[in-house]
Amino acid sequence: MDGTSYPGLFQTDAWQTAWWSEWGSTTGFQLVKEQGFGRSGIYLDCYRYKRVIPIRCLQFVGTNYRRLSTPRTEYNTLIGRDGHLTDGAKALRELLLEAPWDEAVFRDLRGDREEKQLLEELAKECGWLFRTVARDTAYAVKTVGSFSDYLRALGSSTRLRLYNRRKVLESCGDIRVTNAWPDQVDDFFERLNRFHSKRWGQPCFNEASVRFHKAFLERVGKEGGVPKLSELTCDGEVISQLYNVEYLGCLYNIQSGFVEGFHKKIALGTLHIGYSLEEAFESRDVNVFDMLAGQGKNENYKARMATCSQTLESVMLVQSPVLKFLYGLKEFLAKRHRLIG
Repeated sequence: MDGTSYPGLFQTDAWQTAWWSEWGSTTGFQLVKEQGFGRSGIYLDCYRYKRVIPIRCLQFVGTNYRRLSTPRTEYNTLIGRDGHLTDGAKALRELLLEAPWDEAVFRDLRGDREEKQLLEELAKECGWLFRTVARDTAYAVKTVGSFSDYLRALGSSTRLRLYNRRKVLESCGDIRVTNAWPDQVDDFFERLNRFHSKRWGQPCFNEASVRFHKAFLERVGKEGGVPKLSELTCDGEVISQLYNVEYLGCLYNIQSGFVEGFHKKIALGTLHIGYSLEEAFESRDVNVFDMLAGQGKNENYKARMATCSQTLESVMLVQSPVLKFLYGLKEFLAKRHRLIG
């Protein structure tokens, strides 16, 4: 995304190592290339789809296409550690030609780079099937300039929810914003899960994910990352949370949670983001507040606040003749259904 730094938070040793320790090394995945592309490792996942079709799937460390649900690893890239796409492409080509695989899935690549075209050309050259399996959009706010200028550029409704309702909130009691890191990290994740359970019917992080995030937070400081587990309190009671981490000029908002129905006039989560955004604008160390991909429960609130966005694309290369046939059949039937429908 324009304004963000490279490499990103998800390509840090802290994120990659914590993910592999929690899922890769315990699930039987085979690490094929350690930190080979954009500091992301590549591993091989061998399994039987629907217990019938054997699949050997190459993937980025931090992602899994079918079998696991783990915290999302975004802004993956094929750019090598030296910062050049050509060298990363060369290394990838060598890997794809040498490693045993049936399909390769590269999740959440930045859509504005040449990587998709490179992979498509490589697939055509080698006779592999190329598929786009998912698209999404990540949203961010450039925090250069003044916070007041940013507010003036917003729509009136968004400005009201993000900032102007502070007076209503402050009438409810003593309002403060604190950082739960590092002393209250356990309580932070417990509260975050409770907020999500009440709003969505299930916690946002299972036990493995909580262990992963704690391990990541403990390690990221060695690479210059700053955990900012923001908690908004009213008379000492936590009413909203933002799981933020600052890294190389970007403040990443990884997750959030808040008290449902706190006040009928207040969008509590959005108002809390307003406090974090103001802090980011005032900080000399932060140039971007990145809300990442995803939308809200009732509306795409990120799009309303964002000053820039980034398309994320997940692509698949298919080498196996059996899988080529099955995917081709699937797409043919889907197209036929659309025509008939």
